[in-house]
Amino acid sequence: MRPLPHGRGSEPVAEPRASASGNGHPVRLENLVKKFGDFTAVDRVSLAVARGEVFGFLGPNGAGKTTVIRILCGLLRPTSGRALVGGLDVATQAEEVRRIIGYMSQKFSLYDDLTVEENIDFFSGIYGLPDARRRERKQYALRMAGLEQQHATLARLLSGGFKQRLALGCAILHEPPILFLDEPTSGVDPIARRGFWELIYELSAAGRTVFVTTHYMEEAEYCHRLALMHRGRIVALGAPDALKREAGRPTMEDVFVTTIEEEERREA
Repeated sequence: MRPLPHGRGSEPVAEPRASASGNGHPVRLENLVKKFGDFTAVDRVSLAVARGEVFGFLGPNGAGKTTVIRILCGLLRPTSGRALVGGLDVATQAEEVRRIIGYMSQKFSLYDDLTVEENIDFFSGIYGLPDARRRERKQYALRMAGLEQQHATLARLLSGGFKQRLALGCAILHEPPILFLDEPTSGVDPIARRGFWELIYELSAAGRTVFVTTHYMEEAEYCHRLALMHRGRIVALGAPDALKREAGRPTMEDVFVTTIEEEERREA
């Protein structure tokens, strides 16, 4: 059990649970490779993520994190290897994959010229929610995002933290079991970032699998497990506390710097 990031005592984070989908792992990568011409963006990545797990990808810009996310969302086709999401092969079943996932990009991806409520209505329609469910899911999204009193506010007038909460609310309107969040707190102030992670934990506790990329070292501490990426490869994989013990370092920042320096020396 890991404490919530806002430090309100001993409230626990739900541990990952097994799932029948994908042989107990809603997300599975097997020797995944993605090349763009002569450049290898993802280099033989293998891992499995459990139901309810908050799994983090930590690495600098250009490490391959976003490319992996885009493959898992069915937006890019892998060069070789295999990627399974909910038991579906992203290379051959991309449309089916997109129906069971929620995706949130690192940049605010909603419509600035629409109100909060209009954005939610638009994405309810995109996801094909039946009329009987739309009102219920809209109220849930507004409540989760803390925007019930700002439902008529234009999205562009929201603070960065509330924009990200709105984007998350829209991403889960159709109640997807698997979420991909690509640097969702980029540019958000520390207080708003903690609140956003509390929402992530609530989704995890409800059994949703959350796959998140970040370059914030403190956020790495909030994941059940994480993978450190460097030049398209996973160079360390495990729970934050285990990685710190193995490296003999007190923080994930120290682990990350030490691991990357070792890899660069090995490659030199």
